[in-house]
Amino acid sequence: MSGKALTVDEFDFERVVGFDQSRTATEPWASLDSGLDLKYQCGMGYTSDEHITMFDGHLPHMDTEDGAGVRLTRILGTPQRDHLDPFLLFDQFRSDDPDQYIRGFPPHPHRGFETVTYMLEGHMRHRDSVGNEGHLGPGDVQWMTAGKGIVHSEMPEMDNGLMWGYQLWVNLPAAQKMVEPRYQDIPAAQIPELLESGCRVRVIAGHYKDIGGASQTRIPVLYLDVTLLSGACFDHSLPATHRGFLHMVQGQVFSGDAMVAAAGTGSTPVLDSGATLGLLAGEAGARFLLIAGEPIGEPIARHGPFVMNTRDELVQAFNDYQNGLF
Repeated sequence: MSGKALTVDEFDFERVVGFDQSRTATEPWASLDSGLDLKYQCGMGYTSDEHITMFDGHLPHMDTEDGAGVRLTRILGTPQRDHLDPFLLFDQFRSDDPDQYIRGFPPHPHRGFETVTYMLEGHMRHRDSVGNEGHLGPGDVQWMTAGKGIVHSEMPEMDNGLMWGYQLWVNLPAAQKMVEPRYQDIPAAQIPELLESGCRVRVIAGHYKDIGGASQTRIPVLYLDVTLLSGACFDHSLPATHRGFLHMVQGQVFSGDAMVAAAGTGSTPVLDSGATLGLLAGEAGARFLLIAGEPIGEPIARHGPFVMNTRDELVQAFNDYQNGLF
């Protein structure tokens, strides 16, 4: 195949990258021609040492359990990195062993923040104390605002096969911690996508180029799911007010000749405010989640499922929950 930068119209993008919604999330590279040699020019004109700027350390991963014994990889919210304002926690749940996920997350409370669940594979059922109920399947997103308090459950709706997804906790500023709870159940088909030369970007939240995300956010948040063909390039600059991280789902990405992130390394790169990215996919292609937000800059008082600004507010949250006010 030609080494020029192909347009979307010049090849069968679904066949090559596996973007067909009927395929599973674990197959993006299964149909990739092993002889494919696509080379793309990063579009922003950087020299090799300018491809990525303001690269600010890493998030070391930690294996743990949560809920009723669900095995997790905790990426943010560990003893090494408690939070990355405005984000409080980022977990991956991934297993094909039902014993590691089947007991799920029985009813539990939250107050003062939002949870964002993104499913790559498998099925879960959500229910809550204010009457909401929803199903999450491959590619679906649920953006839940706990606000002043909610009790909800997240239970597998499957008894075998691969369960794979991510949950992000987004803090809320003091002025919004006691808002009414809200659910946004977003089917995969409603998440906007941009297909470019060898690149697919799903815009879950925020803006990418002229595309707005599927989620309504209470604070500025960017959440992109980016898939690249072998040798394809992704260029993007975070707003000057945003900081975040780049979590590899599959493959490797390079800046010039240097590998900056790879799946399976147990580490996720942190991006400082206004980071400029020019990332090139490795030979096997790449998929990553780019998550960034505007720091809130307020005190954080957290314990278990409650995140407030002061200890007194935490005590009040526990008392309210125990008194059945959620």
